[in-house]
Amino acid sequence: MKKVNLFLILLLFSFCNEEAKNESKKEGGKKMGLNITSTAFANEAMIPSKYTCDGEDISPPLKWESTPGGAEGVRSFALISDDPDAPVGTWVHWVIFNIPADVNELQENFSSEAELDNGTKQGKSDFGRIGYGGPCPPSGTHRYFFKLYALDTVLDLQSGITKADLLNALNGHILEETQLMGKYTRN
Repeated sequence: MKKVNLFLILLLFSFCNEEAKNESKKEGGKKMGLNITSTAFANEAMIPSKYTCDGEDISPPLKWESTPGGAEGVRSFALISDDPDAPVGTWVHWVIFNIPADVNELQENFSSEAELDNGTKQGKSDFGRIGYGGPCPPSGTHRYFFKLYALDTVLDLQSGITKADLLNALNGHILEETQLMGKYTRN
């Protein structure tokens, strides 16, 4: 009985190891290890009021990086910022896409223009406007996610689209994704 169990374990291990090798080949043996950060707040920390409706309501600085050689195949980036704790359902704070592959940050107080000279385009937030809209929870502490997507394409979309439009277009084009989460409570 022990020999049979050992044989099954070895067989299972061999199968899993072969599957892992096949996945690695599909991805070119490289994992991006994409990571997004902000100098304004740490992951899961409080977002300073400067970046909210109680302050200047400007976008926080965001920066991302991947492991060396990991950005191979990336043609553009997209970012969605939303609040899943809103009483009416997930509230969208920012939709931005076609960020060029050679860009690795969004400066504080990022432009609210619908389209920038470098091809970056912005969609509409649930505030009904183009560009960033900061945290403004009606009560309690809310979580705000900044989700970054590395894409294998530049999207053929117009500025002013919604989060749903962008998510539809991302289907099948996401090479890697990461997120940064901050919290905010109004006083």
